[in-house]
Amino acid sequence: MQGKRIFYIVLGWLSLVTGVIGIFLPLLPTTPLVLLSAWCFSRSSTRFHNWLINHKYFGPIILDWQSGDGIPKKVRNRALIVMWLGMSISMFIVWRFWATIGLVTIGVCVSIYMLRMPLKKDSES
Repeated sequence: MQGKRIFYIVLGWLSLVTGVIGIFLPLLPTTPLVLLSAWCFSRSSTRFHNWLINHKYFGPIILDWQSGDGIPKKVRNRALIVMWLGMSISMFIVWRFWATIGLVTIGVCVSIYMLRMPLKKDSES
C-alpha cells in the first residue's frame, strides 16, 4: 500500500512539473497535467492535494473542472487559439505529412471536446 502511495505522489509531482513547463512550451498541455496531478494527490497525500486546490494559479483550474460548471468562455477561446498556434508552428517546423495529419486530427478532436464543454455562467465570460 505504501508503494502505491509513493507512486501516486511521484506521478503527481511529475505531472505538475511537466504542466508548469507546458506553460512555456506550446506542445505540453498544462490543464490536463494539473488535473492529473490533483487526481494523484487526492489518492496519496491530503497535504499536497489541499496545497494544489488552494494554489493561486492551479486551484481555480481544478475547482472549475470539479464543479462541473464549465470553463469561462474567454479561457476556452484562449486555449483553442494557443493550441492551434502551437500546432501550426509544429507543423511548419516538422513539415512531415503524417505528423501534420496527426496534429490536425488531435487538434480537431480536442477542439470539438472543448467546444462542447459547458461554459461557466460568469459575468467575465
